[in-house]
Amino acid sequence: MKRILHLSDLHYGRAREDLEEPLLEVIDRLRPDLVVISGDFTQRARRGQFARARAFLDRLDPPWLAVPGNHDTPLDNLWLRMVAPWRRYRRAVHHDLEPRYADDGMVVVGVNTVNRFAWQRGRLSERRITRACEGFNAAGDRTRVAVLHHPLQHGAGVRKRLMQGAEAGLRGFADCGAQIVLSGHLHNTVIAPMRAFPELLFVQAGTCLSSRVRGEPNTFNLLDLDGPDVRIARWAADDAEFLESDAVSYVRRDGVWIRSG
Repeated sequence: MKRILHLSDLHYGRAREDLEEPLLEVIDRLRPDLVVISGDFTQRARRGQFARARAFLDRLDPPWLAVPGNHDTPLDNLWLRMVAPWRRYRRAVHHDLEPRYADDGMVVVGVNTVNRFAWQRGRLSERRITRACEGFNAAGDRTRVAVLHHPLQHGAGVRKRLMQGAEAGLRGFADCGAQIVLSGHLHNTVIAPMRAFPELLFVQAGTCLSSRVRGEPNTFNLLDLDGPDVRIARWAADDAEFLESDAVSYVRRDGVWIRSG
C-alpha cells in the first residue's frame, strides 16, 4: 500500500498560524510516502510569504512534490509577472515547475496550469498534456497520478471560469492511462470520478491553512492506494487539531472507478 497526503492552497500571507503546528504534527503522525501540494503556497507571491512556505517545507520529513498555483506569481508587480513569473517560486520552493516522483507503487506527475496572462483562469496546453503523459510511459501496473492546481471540471455552483484546455486535458489524460487527478484552487473538497471520463478519479483538496474558507473548514486529503483500490479520507480542522471527518473508497474495474464504500 502507498499513502499520499494531499495539501493545497496554503496561502501564506493569509494563513492561519494556529493551524500550522497541528498540520505538521498530523503529517508526521500519518507517515505518508509522499506529500503532494497542488499550488498556492502564497497569497501575493511576496518574498516574505515564500520564506514562510519554505520554512514549512523544510519541516516535512516525507518526500514532497509540488506545483505552483496562480497566487504564486506576482499580482502587484506586472513587470515581474510578465518577464520572470516563476523567479520567486523557483528560489523558495523548487526549480522544477513540473516535477515527477516514482516508487514501486505509484508514478506521480506534476503539471503547471498557471497562465501568467490571466490571474485566475488556468491554461493547459497540448504540449503540457503530452509531457505529463510521457511521465506515465514506464509506469506499468503502478498507480498513475497527475497533479494540477486548476481542476479539470467544475461543479454547478462554481462561478469561476473553467481552465482553458480542460476538455483536452481530460481526454488526453484518459487516453494515456492516468488514473487519479489531484487539484486545488477552489478551497472545496471533491472526490468523484470525472463526469465525462470515469476512468479518471477527481480528487480536489480544500485549503489546509488559508483563512479564506468556502463552506467547509480547513482540510486536506489522505489517499491510501492498494492496487486497484483507493481509500480517500478528508481530514478537517477542529479547533486546533486535524481529525478524519469522512472517507470514501473506490475500486478500478474495467478501467473505470466505481465507489465501493
